Amino acid sequence: MTPPEPRHAVVTYPGGLRASYRWAGSGQAAAVFALSESGGPLLDLGDIVTSHPDELCRAELRLETPVGAWTVRLASTISDEPAGLYWDTAGLLVVKYGLHTYGLRAREGSLAWSHRSATPVLAVFGSSRLPHVLVQAELETFAIEPDGSIGWRVAHSDVVTAADLVGGSLVLESFAGERRAIDPATGRTVG
Repeated sequence: MTPPEPRHAVVTYPGGLRASYRWAGSGQAAAVFALSESGGPLLDLGDIVTSHPDELCRAELRLETPVGAWTVRLASTISDEPAGLYWDTAGLLVVKYGLHTYGLRAREGSLAWSHRSATPVLAVFGSSRLPHVLVQAELETFAIEPDGSIGWRVAHSDVVTAADLVGGSLVLESFAGERRAIDPATGRTVG
């Protein structure tokens, strides 16, 4: 059986940033990287996850900015779709992939920080009203500061299956169907 073709998504972010994501399952690094565009720096962060990243799921992100382009390669122990947000106040593109979240300097493509969760990362959230970004994993919520330090952390007793910023609260839905809202500034339960 032939493995499926790598998946692809193009996302535009504020500030004239255009991201092209490609990703595929375990052992398909060659297929993901076959169509890599040339030009600009290339940074492979796969060794953050393992010393043999091409055996895992791989993703490639190419970011075109008004001052140039760069490419970063990521690895994951689980099949996942990479996703990110542009944190304009910190000048970072924050990308989640598998169990890891990366803070990438948006204009140059260098790594500012990385964070590993014990469970898959579902989403990253940001707001100009928050001094940190929120990283939502299945069993924990993290507030990560611009320097990569953890501002606060909340553990959950049930697996979080969905999360969204709604009306000034981070609303979480659990595997059991329970809904919980937390204050995105402090991590405290709302209501």
